[in-house]
Amino acid sequence: MAFPVIGAPDAGDTAWLLTASALVLLMTPGLAFFYGGMVRGKNVLNMIMMSISAMGLVTILWCLYGFSVAFGEDKGNFFGDPLQYFGLKGVFGGQYLATTDPATPAGIPLAGTIPLSVFVAFQLMFAIITVALISGAVADRLKFGSWLVFAGIWATIVYFPVAHWVFAFDGITAENGGWIATNLKAIDFAGGTAVHINAGAAGLVLCLILGKRKGWPKSPFRPHNLPFVMLGAGLLWFGWYGFNAGSAVGSNGIAGATFLTTTIATAAAMLAWLLVEKIRDGHPTSLGAASGIVAGLVAITPACSSVNVVGALAIGVVSGALCALAVGLKFRFGFDDSLDVVGVHLVGGLVGTLMVGLVATAEAPAAVEGLFYGGGVEQLKLQAVGAFTVLAYSLVVTAVIAYAIKFTIGLRASEESEAAGLDESEHAETAYDFAAVGGTARSLVKEA
Repeated sequence: MAFPVIGAPDAGDTAWLLTASALVLLMTPGLAFFYGGMVRGKNVLNMIMMSISAMGLVTILWCLYGFSVAFGEDKGNFFGDPLQYFGLKGVFGGQYLATTDPATPAGIPLAGTIPLSVFVAFQLMFAIITVALISGAVADRLKFGSWLVFAGIWATIVYFPVAHWVFAFDGITAENGGWIATNLKAIDFAGGTAVHINAGAAGLVLCLILGKRKGWPKSPFRPHNLPFVMLGAGLLWFGWYGFNAGSAVGSNGIAGATFLTTTIATAAAMLAWLLVEKIRDGHPTSLGAASGIVAGLVAITPACSSVNVVGALAIGVVSGALCALAVGLKFRFGFDDSLDVVGVHLVGGLVGTLMVGLVATAEAPAAVEGLFYGGGVEQLKLQAVGAFTVLAYSLVVTAVIAYAIKFTIGLRASEESEAAGLDESEHAETAYDFAAVGGTARSLVKEA
């Protein structure tokens, strides 16, 4: 089927995808609170700004050429034609509303049953949050200007092509889509590879090249605001229904099934993380609950259309437990992944993508059988090829980008800036202006 076609959109599908797009956009402010609460108070605004700035920067790049690179006509199974939809050419136009004259029905560019413009907006939200995810690995020490340069280049030559590999497929986008979806036929329903493995690998490389925070790991670097973290996790869980169920690209049974498997896996992952904490540390924590929620959401993302309730439970339990253990690897191997992007997103993305090859079942919408349901190892092999190819590509290209910036404009803030806090040094602001209340509690009592 040609892309796009001209016709009348389905009202129900369009309404759901508009809602899903807004839900996915909400995930980025949710991520900002999640990350912002985990850093020290002197860096919270900088952390939030890294997520919010991605909303502005990636939107412009996506509308100029990003959508075209991701969903334009395939060029060598690597990227889409960057000129096909440049400036969103061809996305608007046509007869938007049906008239009383049968000869002039509504006729606008469509992606499947929804307006192409809605599909552009939906996929834009994926691009935004993928870039924002990386920032958690480099908290407390990356110059804001360097972050913007990195984010723009990384989105252009890493995310946009990888999105083409994973999301551009026959029948909804281009007749010849990206190789992971069209040729390999690995299953990644909503972005386990393109979003989470991709961002997690980038975060690993960037934190290695940037170096450790001063005092890490001996200094505690405790979260300054755990209610922020819990609020962010709640917003992420809420918005993730747009992420996963919205990827059905319609208001249909697939959306319903993925909504349910997303909920089940997330609940199981949270409980599994808390159990690991209880056994290992003696007490479950609110930070652990929030992290377990995100780990489960990450892991079920590629698999939500291919598993049943049992499979969703298995993915949730495995991802919650493994991610809880994986966040400690940074201490063992000495890489300062500030907010556990590697332990949650890279590991969680790998768990979910690979477990499709184990627990996928023909009764789920994707109708694929994994090893445990009699399908053999073939699907597991396909999943591994897709996952590790994205991982390798992101590792290598991110390293090139990061070193290029390091040896030109520089990546890391000065020691003085880090000591003062990036809120003041980078943005000339503070999140908490205690001086505004008129002094200390003791002085206020004396004055009274």
